[in-house]
Amino acid sequence: MITIIDYGMGNLRSVQKGFEKVGHSAVVTSDPVKVAGATKLVLPGVGAFEDAMAELNRRGLIKPVLDAIGSGRAFLGICLGLQLLFERSHEHGEHLGLGVLPGECVRFELPPEYSVPQMGWNQISIPHRPPILDGIEEGTYFYFVHSYYVVPDDQEIIAAETDYGVTFCSMAWRENLFATQFHPEKSQQAGLRILKNFAELDT
Repeated sequence: MITIIDYGMGNLRSVQKGFEKVGHSAVVTSDPVKVAGATKLVLPGVGAFEDAMAELNRRGLIKPVLDAIGSGRAFLGICLGLQLLFERSHEHGEHLGLGVLPGECVRFELPPEYSVPQMGWNQISIPHRPPILDGIEEGTYFYFVHSYYVVPDDQEIIAAETDYGVTFCSMAWRENLFATQFHPEKSQQAGLRILKNFAELDT
């Protein structure tokens, strides 16, 4: 069963509907026991990094999330759900993340012709193609809404990059762990293809 983690932040229903559109059911839960028992996990998110970590901790979700990733179960982070996987963020101070991936999250510092947050469609390039990008062409457009982006210490985990005044990591991948800065659930057919690919992984 695909389990979408509810920690009070994120378009949970939109993600759930995305899976339903490609023929896969998904449940939304904040129950740590159900998260611990999930076969595939999705961590969506919209909002502030510090608040998200506080809510994950308050709801007892950090340990089951880390255990699931460590056990090799398929895991998909979306937007803030990507950023939380890293060691720390510099959003309104410095805050510790889940520490699954080495690196940090920083704010766009761009010329005035660029709006922050980046909001809208942008392309990806694919230096390392993970299985959930099967059928996705180089240069495909996805939908973004974010003011911060991740800077991985390990370049090998960068599955996709996007240019917005700076080239940044728009998708990370390490073994069973996948995470996107863009929103697959808002990215029409290309995004639905990613959700379908994730749902049909063997792990």
